[in-house]
Amino acid sequence: MQVPKRRAQLLKIHEPEAVTYLTQDGIRRLQDTIEDLEKRQKPLIIEDLSAALAKGDLSENAEYSDAKARLGRIEGRIFSLKQRLKNVVEIQHGASHDGRVQIGSLVTVLVNGKERKYTIVGTQETQPAAGRISHQSPLGRALLDTKIGDKVSVEAPEQTIEYIILGVD
Repeated sequence: MQVPKRRAQLLKIHEPEAVTYLTQDGIRRLQDTIEDLEKRQKPLIIEDLSAALAKGDLSENAEYSDAKARLGRIEGRIFSLKQRLKNVVEIQHGASHDGRVQIGSLVTVLVNGKERKYTIVGTQETQPAAGRISHQSPLGRALLDTKIGDKVSVEAPEQTIEYIILGVD
């Protein structure tokens, strides 16, 4: 008899492990979320499950079914977050050793006559309104591996926008 496998285990065979780029703060937030789920939320659901079990007749016990489903979701989320944490690459702030833009760099650009600053981060920590753009966004991809003085162009729906790199920190 073969033991059934979880969907995540089956996908692991076919998909390479996805790398997640996070800052030190992002890693800490992820660890705090896992700890909260394991030490605060999961025990509360287990209490609810125990109380529902004590009522007997599980076939028509909606409380039991609900608590069991919530426990399954929490377990799945914990598993997912731990898998993500296993594949984290910590983002180091600053430019590369040769002054080029990399993930973690603060880039100052000139666009349409205005100076803008962007921090290149992983996809999990983007906040475009705050100037934190993903390394996988069109602008992020264009800026990677450039240096001061370089010009990059990004295709927008109705135009091409040109950026001039003024600074890399």
